Amino acid sequence: MNERLSGPRSEVSNHFYELKKMEKMLFEELVQQRQSDRKYDESREVEEDKLMKCIEAARLSPSANNAQPWKFVAVCDPELRSQVGRAAADMGMNKFCITAPLIVALVLEKQGLMSTVGSVLKNKEYRLIDVGIAATHFCLQATALGLGTCMVGWFDEKKVKKLLGIPRSKRIPLLITVGYPDNPQHDKKRKALNEMFSRDKY
Repeated sequence: MNERLSGPRSEVSNHFYELKKMEKMLFEELVQQRQSDRKYDESREVEEDKLMKCIEAARLSPSANNAQPWKFVAVCDPELRSQVGRAAADMGMNKFCITAPLIVALVLEKQGLMSTVGSVLKNKEYRLIDVGIAATHFCLQATALGLGTCMVGWFDEKKVKKLLGIPRSKRIPLLITVGYPDNPQHDKKRKALNEMFSRDKY
């Protein structure tokens, strides 16, 4: 037997263990750093390769019966992006969207037969769960690339559909603004652990 691979923990397995610890630390830092950024450096565009890495992270996200019921529409044209941003700035809300360097619309697509039947029988909208997971993958990847994001649910959906040529029958659950953040990291305000976690019973 190769001496390097013998013993309770070989040099190779030690190296693997240290790598896994590093990955864990990086993920913990990632979820700490991700925040809803509402101010961006308007002088910096989001690079194409970084956008596509975020899209790939979303593409690889899990979904019920692998239905993948989504389409991501990146709004890159400056004038169109501004119009979509204004559609999200309705009633004084989300004014930061107007000048966001990039906006991505998440379009809800049809799910497979099994997911559709399951949604009806179990009274659960699996598609919305799936889209939420995909959006989270997108935003976490963006954070890892030094980008900031904000998921936006308040916007004029009809106007956004018209601007982006999305069929009237489709739904847009979310817009995601993307850019290089121009605001400080803020402390996360979350419920205490005992308010959101229990063992063996509610």
